Amino acid sequence: KGNIINMSSVHEHIPWPTFAHYAASKGGVKLFTETVAMEYAPKGIRINSIGPGAIRTPINAAKFDDPEQKELLESMIPLGRVGEPKEIAATAAWLASDESSYVTGIT
Repeated sequence: KGNIINMSSVHEHIPWPTFAHYAASKGGVKLFTETVAMEYAPKGIRINSIGPGAIRTPINAAKFDDPEQKELLESMIPLGRVGEPKEIAATAAWLASDESSYVTGIT
C-alpha cells in the first residue's frame, strides 16, 4: 500500500506563449500520473497529481506586487484570486490521507 503525489500545473491544460517547454513537461507529468496509476493500482499504490494555477510564492512575487499584472492575472482565474501555498498543502494532505482512498490517476 502506498501513495505518490506528483506536482504539475494548470499549464498541462492551458497553453501560454513562451511556456512551451513548461507546458510540455507538465503534460508529461499528467500522462505519467494517469499511466502509472493504472499500473500500480492493483498493488494498492495510488498515484495522483496536483496541478495548481497561480499560487502566491516567492518565484512570482513580482507579478503579484504589480497591481496591473495582479489584476490581469486574477481576471483569468474563476475565483478571482491567487491561491495560497497552504491551499496546495491541504490538497496534498487530503490526497495522502485515507479520506481519498478511492482516488487515483487524477490531477
